[in-house]
Parts: sequence; C-alpha cells; structure tokens
Amino acid sequence: MNYRHAFHAGNFADVLKHIVLCRVLLHLRAKPTAFRVIDTHAGGGLYDLAGPEASRSGEWREGIGRLRAAKVTGEAAALLAPYLDAVTACNPGAELIRYPGSAALARTFLRPQDRLVACEIVPEATASLGRSLARDARCKVLRLDGWTALRAQVPPKERRGIVLVDPPFEQADDFVRLRDGVAAAHRKWATGVFVLWYPVKDRTGPDALAKGLLRNGVTKSLRVELTAGAPAVVGRLHRCGLIVINPPWTLERELSVLLPTLTEGLSSGRSGAFRLDSLGSER
Repeated sequence: MNYRHAFHAGNFADVLKHIVLCRVLLHLRAKPTAFRVIDTHAGGGLYDLAGPEASRSGEWREGIGRLRAAKVTGEAAALLAPYLDAVTACNPGAELIRYPGSAALARTFLRPQDRLVACEIVPEATASLGRSLARDARCKVLRLDGWTALRAQVPPKERRGIVLVDPPFEQADDFVRLRDGVAAAHRKWATGVFVLWYPVKDRTGPDALAKGLLRNGVTKSLRVELTAGAPAVVGRLHRCGLIVINPPWTLERELSVLLPTLTEGLSSGRSGAFRLDSLGSER
C-alpha cells in the first residue's frame, strides 16, 4: 500500500465526499431509531494540515481552504453549515490546522444510540484512527481489509445506516472489486445507504461501475460528479464522483442547490463542472 491520505486530506474530493456523508447522516438522525455507520476504508482519524504530507501537497488549500474562504449565502450556506461546523469543531481555534477523516467526521453526528465501525488495514492509519476515536463507546476500530469489511460487516443489527466505501484505487481492478463487493453487500442489506467514492480519470471505470451495479440489481441510486477546474499541478486529480445507493429522498434536491456553489468555490475561476443524475430510478 503506497497510498497515504495525509497528502490529500481536505482536498476537493474530501469536501464533496464529506458533505454528502454529512447530509446522509443528518437524514438518519431525523428519526429516533438507532443507525450504524460502517466506514470500510477509514484511513486515519485527524490529519495535521501543517504536517509534512499535507504541507507538501497543499491540496487542502484548494479544497476545504477555498470553501471556508468562499462567501456562501442563502440555502447553500445552511446546507453546508453542519459540515463546516464539524470541521471547525476539530480545530482548537479559528485557524484551520486539522482536518477530520471520514470516521472522525461521522462521530460528530452520532447520538448515544448510534454506532460507528471504522475499518482500516494500514497499521499507522489504524493507530491514528484508534487515537482519534479512543474512549468513545459508540465507536469501534477494526484492523481489517476494507473489501473484507464490506461483506463481513453487513447487515448490522440496526436496520438503518450507511456504508461508506472509499478505496484508494491503487489496483487496476479496484472498479471491478467495488462493483462486485457492493453488489454482494447490497444483496445482504438491501435497505442500507451505500456511498461509493471513485476518481474520474477517464469514463471507462466510472461508467462500467454504474452499468455493472444496475446489472446486479442495484436499481435506486444517485450519481454526483464534480470537476474542480484545471488542476494547479499537472496530473493531479481534479474530477471525482460518488454513487449513493438508496439515497435519502432529500439528497438530490440538496445537491442541486449545493453543486453550483461547490463548483464555483472549488474551481476558483477555473473551468469547473458538475453532474447529478439518478441511476435506475423510476421517479
């Protein structure tokens, strides 16, 4: 494993993924019954934006840094507030020096009855995750391969919940593994919300993923993609996407409000774009 998320923490892809995660968690919180969060490729807990990795890449400055500096008003500001407040809560003062990984972010939305299972296989990241979630009885950290976790951790005893699948995409077959793993997990827990992150370097993998899920009976999902303008560094990822299976009924409209703001704020004058569509929905 060569991928180290500390280099990419807080970048535009994290911003998109974590905003969607927060909106789903807020929807789950709207009902009193317990829910579970399963983070299959959790990474570390809190990332030091002043550390050597984040400082070297500087990607967070084009992600969460830009979004916090943007002048967002109206409904978009209200929809972004829970995410931005959660990020702020992870920092000791007004200055942004730390950024939460997905598990640390999800923990801020848990109620006493809710549970979080965060899975990670890389020893250093697992240790960091454990420190971030220590002494919280609602949270469990497992040193477990994410693809194994995807099948082994569903269905949970709670009937409601979300599975976040955010693999590093280092292997050539990761799109195939994502398709097959999620299809199998969905068969076991057809009512769960699944959020799948993927990079967009060309259309082959993302389009095959969407079509493959439909062929495997995943017929209700929402696809969102964001292009954050031309990258400041040649070769740096500047387009990514999410597929949300069993999306909350409010999510599509919320994203239709948020995506123009995110595209403008994260592109900083460069040519940005977004995509939002339903896959296999009969609506």
